[in-house]
Amino acid sequence: MQQLEVIARIHTDFSSKFGIPRQSGLVDALKGQIVFEPPYRDPSALRGIEGYSHLWLIWQFSESVMEHWSPTVKPPRLGGNRRMGVFATRSPFRPNPLGLSCVKLERVELSTREGPVLHVAGADLLDGTPIYDIKPYLPYVDCHPQATGGFTDSVTYVRLEVDFPEALLAEIPEDKRRALIEVLAQDPRPGYRHGENGRRYGVEFAGFDVRFTVSEDRLTVCEVVPLK
Repeated sequence: MQQLEVIARIHTDFSSKFGIPRQSGLVDALKGQIVFEPPYRDPSALRGIEGYSHLWLIWQFSESVMEHWSPTVKPPRLGGNRRMGVFATRSPFRPNPLGLSCVKLERVELSTREGPVLHVAGADLLDGTPIYDIKPYLPYVDCHPQATGGFTDSVTYVRLEVDFPEALLAEIPEDKRRALIEVLAQDPRPGYRHGENGRRYGVEFAGFDVRFTVSEDRLTVCEVVPLK
């Protein structure tokens, strides 16, 4: 029987799980580069891929591998207080720790020192995440405008106002700023913390620890510390 093999890894600005958007496509400004493992660096395998605007990535929740699985989980969208069936959620804690993300394909580089590289946007993956497969997104079968979203349809989504002092924002590379602000606006806190005010958190992004507090619907960045 053929075994699953890692065909590529994605490089993103997230060095830790905290702060990563909970779904792909929520922050289009997030950039990533998919670099293939040596056995799969054949440009022929990508012939025609430039004709697609979006791709499906099948990947491993490499930081959430568990020895035992649970039939129920606590989704963050429900505040981490209610249990749902694992197969009714996108929780990383699954019998097989596989993730599915739809990303925008921005460009293809066929000849680099590391072989072909796919430049994508909107990824919700940790830096170095192993990828098992890549498939094209097909609008005529993958898009279902009338689909229902289960319990997520009843959850109110609140986008935070981000107060990022100019002096602190200036420490972030200019091409990373919009993505970082969008990430913060998604409210990176665990769902069960959303009712709390004043607690300090930190998101590791693009080589910085961005520390912030939240009061009501406003997030305030209070410190930017370079990561060693």
